[in-house]
Amino acid sequence: MKTPVIGITLDSEEAGGYSKMPWYALRQNYADVVTASGGLPFALPHEPDFAAEYARLLDGLVVTGGAFDVDPGMFGATTRHDTVITKDRRTLFERRITEAMLAADKPVLGICGGQQLLHVILGGTLIQHIPDEVDNPLAHEQPNPRTEAGHDVKIVPGTLLHRIVGSDRLPVNSAHHQAAKDISDNITINAIAEDGVIEGIEDSRYRFCLGVQWHPEYMISTGDRLILDAFINAAAT
Repeated sequence: MKTPVIGITLDSEEAGGYSKMPWYALRQNYADVVTASGGLPFALPHEPDFAAEYARLLDGLVVTGGAFDVDPGMFGATTRHDTVITKDRRTLFERRITEAMLAADKPVLGICGGQQLLHVILGGTLIQHIPDEVDNPLAHEQPNPRTEAGHDVKIVPGTLLHRIVGSDRLPVNSAHHQAAKDISDNITINAIAEDGVIEGIEDSRYRFCLGVQWHPEYMISTGDRLILDAFINAAAT
């Protein structure tokens, strides 16, 4: 098999901290796991007008997470929770390149916030703040390190995710205050937390269209490795 070129979306920050100018950022483990599974990482700056050109260059796409939210207007919400923070140019780019990759039936893996954006692109809506909409929620913004599990998820039998990980349960890390809510006819739920929060989605219309609410790039379980391997293998064929 060829070495697939895997686009990884960058985060962005305003001036301050690392640089006096606006800057891009990406945790190294996103690239490390792509390389370890046999892919060639390709960092993607936020250029919405060039999303289609980037998509033509890529064999697969990882839409990463970050400390920000999808604009509620994208899924038809008429109110915005006080905790919502948006990065409009990043989201516009990620939406356009995700749509271009799906249109070309190239593999897409959405991670955490990337899963939430994928859910919206596929026609779903989002919970804007879990503590306000879920009774007795788990600590989805876990207090322990992301290198450890925060809770388990139940994997739905018969789904792509179940075929990949070969297990009915998976320990996952958790770093989010929003989550998938209503689904469209195109969305299949593949993982659920004990409190009912949706933890994973997929769309069988595509060769590989998978979103997970946790961060498999930390590799806290064998299942995480299997997810990355399956994604890279799909991009290589």
